[in-house]
Amino acid sequence: MKKLNTVKLPLAACLVSLSCSAFTQEMEEVIVTSSLIDASSDAISNPLHVINGESIASDASQSIGASIDGLVGVSSSDYGAAVGQPIIRGMSGSRVKILNNGVVVRDVSGLGPDHANDVDLNNIQQIEIVRGPSSLLYSNGTIGGIVNVVDNTIARKDFEESTFRLGLEVQTVNDGDSHDFSYQNNIGGFNVSAAYKDSKFGDYDIPNGAVIHHEEEHEGEEEGDHEGEEHEEDMGYLPNSDAGSTAQRLGISKAGDWGYFGVSISDTENLYGIPFHGDSHEEHEDEDGDDHADEDEHEGEDEHEGERIFSKTESNVINVDGSYAVGNSWLTKIDYRFRDSDYSHTEQHAEEEAHEGEEDGDDLHEEGPTTFTNNAKEYGAIFDLGNDSLSQKVAVNYVVEDISVIGDEAFINPTESKELTLGYYLSKDLDLFHVDLGIRYDQISRNGSVSHEEEHDEGHADEHDDDHEAEIEFFDRDIDTTSYALTLSNDINEFLEVSLGLSSVERAPSAVELLMNGPHLATGRVEVGNFNLKPERSNNIDLSFNFSNDGLYAGLTFFQNNVDNYIYLMDETEEDHSDHGDDDDHDGLTLANYLQQNAEFKGYELEIGKTFDLARGALTLAFGRDSVSGEFTDGHNIPRMTPERDLYKVVYVEDGLTFVLSLKDVSAQNDTAENETGTDGFQILNLNLSKTIETSPGHELVLSVFGKNLLDEAARNHSSFVKDEIPMAGKNLGMRASYSF
Repeated sequence: MKKLNTVKLPLAACLVSLSCSAFTQEMEEVIVTSSLIDASSDAISNPLHVINGESIASDASQSIGASIDGLVGVSSSDYGAAVGQPIIRGMSGSRVKILNNGVVVRDVSGLGPDHANDVDLNNIQQIEIVRGPSSLLYSNGTIGGIVNVVDNTIARKDFEESTFRLGLEVQTVNDGDSHDFSYQNNIGGFNVSAAYKDSKFGDYDIPNGAVIHHEEEHEGEEEGDHEGEEHEEDMGYLPNSDAGSTAQRLGISKAGDWGYFGVSISDTENLYGIPFHGDSHEEHEDEDGDDHADEDEHEGEDEHEGERIFSKTESNVINVDGSYAVGNSWLTKIDYRFRDSDYSHTEQHAEEEAHEGEEDGDDLHEEGPTTFTNNAKEYGAIFDLGNDSLSQKVAVNYVVEDISVIGDEAFINPTESKELTLGYYLSKDLDLFHVDLGIRYDQISRNGSVSHEEEHDEGHADEHDDDHEAEIEFFDRDIDTTSYALTLSNDINEFLEVSLGLSSVERAPSAVELLMNGPHLATGRVEVGNFNLKPERSNNIDLSFNFSNDGLYAGLTFFQNNVDNYIYLMDETEEDHSDHGDDDDHDGLTLANYLQQNAEFKGYELEIGKTFDLARGALTLAFGRDSVSGEFTDGHNIPRMTPERDLYKVVYVEDGLTFVLSLKDVSAQNDTAENETGTDGFQILNLNLSKTIETSPGHELVLSVFGKNLLDEAARNHSSFVKDEIPMAGKNLGMRASYSF
């Protein structure tokens, strides 16, 4: 009877939230691979969401964060349309791991909020969002949870028939389009799967007044005239918010009663604009020290204004995945995997295009490209020791990951991380309750260095600028972490289930938090890490009630998460800055340090819905609400916390027809950290209408019409580092057509 509070997303009163796919009758048949027990979704007591791949295929092309943003307890931190990093219950960054088929995606999204997750959402089976014991075996430090994107590139079972699908899509908000195809067949006893998608989206439209600029006090003006003043700018569109991508996958596998074995390769390229870039050169002085910032009204406010700044990513991934059915009394099967990933992310300035007509480029910026790379090899195996009455698994995993940043805006030296993991998972039905238990032990090493620029006397600075080398301090640190998670669940009666989740999860500091030391222009900050940071220890409790009877369902979860040594990036205050003296202005950027102190997250998630059987179909009305607050033990608020949200949904399903109308009502966020601005509330109204037409036996046409932000709201995401400068997209209408045979 267990009805997951995620499987039936908030759909209520008369409108709905963005996760357009979770119909109960579909979810009952879904096998949740990241549960580690390959169970149907209604048999798992962990907090969980599952989004059907068909819902992703019939909706607008979006980032992974935007695709799951309407789920209860799940939101996104965006940096324009191309970037959307998931947030679960206020946890973000390396506390939430993105997986593909159960293996962590090794990109560089953790190095900056402007870095996209390297995830291909074309032709996927489902997206799973999991917390609790089972998630521990997939990745370390999953304080927030995991987001697992599941595809069938390496088929675990033989394809029963040949399928070819061709899709086309257009969007109005960015004059964009995409086309894709997928193919799967069993040829000579081998399963062959291929997928390809190419997308091109221009700068997206924004509502008038969506961008806010904070004016600073200028010399000669009375104090307070402009300090803290902000004004909105009417632009019509957001420059440098374009995005394009090409993704292709090819897999081949052999399956049988003995298990399966397969190999896949994937290649992904992305090219997207950076709609905001901090300026580390606010003022220019001539040889006599005269300030020329006042010669032009706009000079020095944003030296990159009108400049083309973009990122290009490339990834090549080789996967080997298999399972062998041992079938003896103590070892049922062995699942094994290997992944070799090569990822690069290059940020670049195109001054020549932006400043066409300037002679010799004398006034152009001197920034060259900056390249971020992540080369990783991962080996893993899961030993199934279960039987008919007990599910238990042991996992072993080893990862070597090399990250480097090279170029004019490099802010971290090359680092190497090694991780060795041993995990245990148990699931069993007892007389009084069902128990899920997960234990994980990690040995982690971080090797890297920090460069310290030597200081010179003012009169000799110029002559040494080109000659001296920075002083390099090397670091080598071993960190051991241990994590536990326990879930107890019980069916009170035929309609009501109660589950209690307890966990203590330890997360080692990331390479960025330890070794960051330099200007990060995408956030407008000089970010400084601390190699002496301690591991985080998150102690979490959540209590869930799930009810289902005669088309009525409801879920209510309360949670509290106490995090010891919580790591965060804190901007310096004006008082702190004044203590540095006039000579230390950080090149016009804000100094921000990685600090840690104890923190507390607490909140609740509510969803309730009712399905009505009509003469020709079924109508579901649902409502959801989530709320999370975060405070440090000193009483200050944690930065960039997700505001409270109400989620409404209406779903109508008829033979071959699905209609979804959703409304996300986001409250204003005024519980801000020091130096953080608040955000106004907003409402996002979305619509999706899809119709499946069988043109002939075995031939199917799916037509979809979608509308995003139909109210054309000027919305700013409080979780974003650049919420004022980069608003969310305006009204977007589009359609998709998919033909398969």
